[in-house]
Amino acid sequence: MRIPTMLCAVAVLALAGAPLQAAVTSVMDVTMNAIDGTPTPLNKYKGQVIMLVNVASKCGNTKQYTALEALYGKYKDKGLVIIGVPANNFKGQEPGTDEEIATFCKSKYDVSFPLMSKVSVKGDDISPLYQYLTTGSPKKGEVTWNFEKFLVGRNGEVVDRFTPKTLPDDAAVIAAIEKALAAK
Repeated sequence: MRIPTMLCAVAVLALAGAPLQAAVTSVMDVTMNAIDGTPTPLNKYKGQVIMLVNVASKCGNTKQYTALEALYGKYKDKGLVIIGVPANNFKGQEPGTDEEIATFCKSKYDVSFPLMSKVSVKGDDISPLYQYLTTGSPKKGEVTWNFEKFLVGRNGEVVDRFTPKTLPDDAAVIAAIEKALAAK
């Protein structure tokens, strides 16, 4: 009897102790840890517009936290959630622990939007979320620096993307958010 190649691969991974994960085909397929370590399936935000931002505490763009918090305050009751995803991929600009990052964000910028545990947004250890965003989403391409912004529509599809230098209160960002919020 011949065993299909795929079953052999699954058996080898299982024997090796490797976790089996379903393919990520949407932001909604991903579970991340909140900054306090709580598992957070992103599908809990289904039906909302999500802005995913890879953040860092020691970056020239860190002051964008102020505009991100203002944006969140203005649009959260209309269905926008901003999710900060700390990453230390660019010149070591997010060296802290999750606890240190959470304390910094609260004390310095009074951040109230959700923050996730620190992940990698590029390289060999890239997180499943950023693997999907950069290679499988309609707005794919490598993350270039801290504070790159991905806008996800209510259906879980990535609808827009903004460079790190594009400020959260830029007219193009506001227009994209309002368009995504208006879509049902």
